[in-house]
Amino acid sequence: MSTLYIVATPIGNLQDFSPRAVEVLQSVDYIACEDTRTSGHLLQRFQIDKPTFSFHQHNEHRKVGHLMNILDAQQDVALISDAGMPGISDPGFLAVRAAQNGNHTVSVIPGPDAATTAVVASGLPCDRYIFEGFLPHKKGRQKRLGQLAEEELTIIIYESPNRLLKLLGELEEHFEPDRLAAVARELTKKFEEVVRGTISELKTEFESRDSIKGEIVVIVSGKGYSE
Repeated sequence: MSTLYIVATPIGNLQDFSPRAVEVLQSVDYIACEDTRTSGHLLQRFQIDKPTFSFHQHNEHRKVGHLMNILDAQQDVALISDAGMPGISDPGFLAVRAAQNGNHTVSVIPGPDAATTAVVASGLPCDRYIFEGFLPHKKGRQKRLGQLAEEELTIIIYESPNRLLKLLGELEEHFEPDRLAAVARELTKKFEEVVRGTISELKTEFESRDSIKGEIVVIVSGKGYSE
């Protein structure tokens, strides 16, 4: 029986790549990558030389058949994303479901994750939380923000740097402006930063900056929370 490995990759610091993850990638027959070019640098860094193929949000419905053909031929496949854990705001669910339905083994190799790293670093309650990932860009976005404003649990949202100010403005509109929050960026990297404050204070802070860089995680406290 063949195995589909879901392998977490570093979210910034390559030293977070586990020996077990490297060993698995060196042992499989194929590696499915969110972006073969991005993953190519990582694989080369760890001297992993295996055939790769792309598996991302725009082709996963089509490529899952190719992945299954490999597994059905009794060959092992590892799935990796550009950073973090496949399936968490990245392709992965379809591959896992197909492999399980095909009676293949699925093995998850844990590792770095931006959501849990950010919520712990935020200083906000992290015993229970809602992981929202990326909000919809258009349809249903405002409705979802309204729903999240009523949640009593800590909320984790992913956002791109060029859309951060828009998101903070929307949070200020839908949530209480004095709701406590944090913006985490460049996690595990040299210029890692976690900025804490109210939603209004965070908006003012990032509006004052000439540029905003790095992958962004926004953490918002639940309704009614106070320190």
